[in-house]
Amino acid sequence: MDIRDPARITGLVLAGGQGRRMGGVDKGLALLRGRPMVAWVLDRFAPQVDEIIVNANQNTEQYAAFGHRVVSDEIGGFAGPLAGLHAGLKVASHPFVATVPCDSPFLPQDLVQRLLAAALANHADLAVARTGDQPHPVFALMRASVLGHLTGFLAGGGRKIDAWYASLAVVEVPFDDQAEAFSNINTRGELAALERERS
Repeated sequence: MDIRDPARITGLVLAGGQGRRMGGVDKGLALLRGRPMVAWVLDRFAPQVDEIIVNANQNTEQYAAFGHRVVSDEIGGFAGPLAGLHAGLKVASHPFVATVPCDSPFLPQDLVQRLLAAALANHADLAVARTGDQPHPVFALMRASVLGHLTGFLAGGGRKIDAWYASLAVVEVPFDDQAEAFSNINTRGELAALERERS
């Protein structure tokens, strides 16, 4: 019998990429105003969830220093966000899993609350943030029970997050009131611009 609280949420920070566009620098550990970007993400994300897991495939000790469990992809070759999601879902303690990337330091502080409300109201497998007509697939909340479905999708060679979402009952949640909160930092130039803009 599953005695988990049905409203409790695991938060998963996706930091498993190679940071190619950042010149090979691990984006979550790149400094913004003297602090690693993942620290800014955790400041906003951790209060919204009941536990945090970080998915990272390099510098795992540095990520672990933030005090949360770190898991690496089971699928080799930096296979993308679905591989990180799979790793996180396998160890999540709660019935829902919310995901954010490690390179969006100003993510909405009501992100999880709004995604959860939409998922429950629509009996959806997954809720994803949207601004305008642009969904933001790594800002999402899903039922942990999708793990088996995702495992099968990956085993069949699937890697594209949009293709997997298309096979689920998904609700898109508008965040047009906070469109800038979804800005992510992919290059050194974008990081420098943000330093200037926010200083």
